[in-house]
Amino acid sequence: MRRPGRHFLQIPGPSHVPDRILRAMDYPTMDHRGPDFSELGQRVLRGMQGIFKCSGPVVIYPASGTGAWEAALANTLAEGDRAAIVETGHFASLWTQLAQRLGINAEIIPTDWRTGADPDVIEDYLRADTQRKIKALCVVHNETSTGSTSRIAEIREAMDAAGHSALLMVDTISGLASARYCQDEWRVDVGISGSQKGLMLPPGLSFNAISEKALEVSKRSGLRRSYWSWQEMLTPNETGYFPYTPATNLLYGLAEAIDMLHEEGLENVFARHQRHGEATRRAVAHWGFETQCQVEADYSPVLTAVRLPESVNADDFRAITLKYFDMSLGNGLGQIAGKVFRIGHLGDFNDLMLAGTLSGVEMGLSLAKISHQSGGVLAAMDYLTQTSTSVID
Repeated sequence: MRRPGRHFLQIPGPSHVPDRILRAMDYPTMDHRGPDFSELGQRVLRGMQGIFKCSGPVVIYPASGTGAWEAALANTLAEGDRAAIVETGHFASLWTQLAQRLGINAEIIPTDWRTGADPDVIEDYLRADTQRKIKALCVVHNETSTGSTSRIAEIREAMDAAGHSALLMVDTISGLASARYCQDEWRVDVGISGSQKGLMLPPGLSFNAISEKALEVSKRSGLRRSYWSWQEMLTPNETGYFPYTPATNLLYGLAEAIDMLHEEGLENVFARHQRHGEATRRAVAHWGFETQCQVEADYSPVLTAVRLPESVNADDFRAITLKYFDMSLGNGLGQIAGKVFRIGHLGDFNDLMLAGTLSGVEMGLSLAKISHQSGGVLAAMDYLTQTSTSVID
């Protein structure tokens, strides 16, 4: 049966793809060895430096974010090398498993999955590595499973305080172009991202933003690699080309996305996401629920993970909202499966879309007979109304 209206895709990625990007991708595929492609290639390669806020090269792979994880590790670490990964949630756990399958000695710095990475804990952990055996510290900037961000600038300060020379690798797959990220300022060695979140594209592109230090390490270390080799990419990238067939139509979309982000202004993009995150948390608090992230400084502007009462299966609630309101909410992952649902408020997103999303959640809570205090949507709307002038001005 046909369902009228648009589907509300409110998972924390893939995010809604705006019509402008869809239209940009709706062009004939060009010759990826011809002169016109060089212009496109250089446009997106330079453009992504602006999005990462970095001066070093950005490598673009036709892959998901998982591929970018592997590329970052394979180019810098050898089999048996030690890497410390802060387990802030499910995706940090998956990154750890991937590293271990590559033969890397990946050590977990645990958390309770209700906070971002703690700089003090990291400093103590690195100080204890007196022989400086840890070659890389891996941190997820925005943990999509829990709705927590990690304070990367403070983590870099903690590494400096510990006097440790490990590479700093940051997964900003769901953070880039949504939460503030400054590769050079924070001295990140490898930034990792994907196309389907803040960049507003379909899945299919992934990125490594590379510091000079990481690039030098890659020339004398790393695993055996071919497809993922930075060196294989960087030489043709100098003139805007790729060593193999690129995802041309996604690159059309990427060029448009970069333009859109700059037209709005990155600082405005970050402020918009912060504002929508705060409005969502006000609704959640009014309903009487907890957010999964419990540290205010670590609240994610990208998504909100909502904990339901122990007696309630969050997946049953999600099924009701999908059935009756044609809205997809994110599921709980790993150790919080069935305990939380996740509201995505990222990418091409505005106040009315958030109000519609929260209305669907509140109506779903009523239909699912989950005890809550009504009026969460109004609490969010009051905040959005009070702060709307700052958006226009």
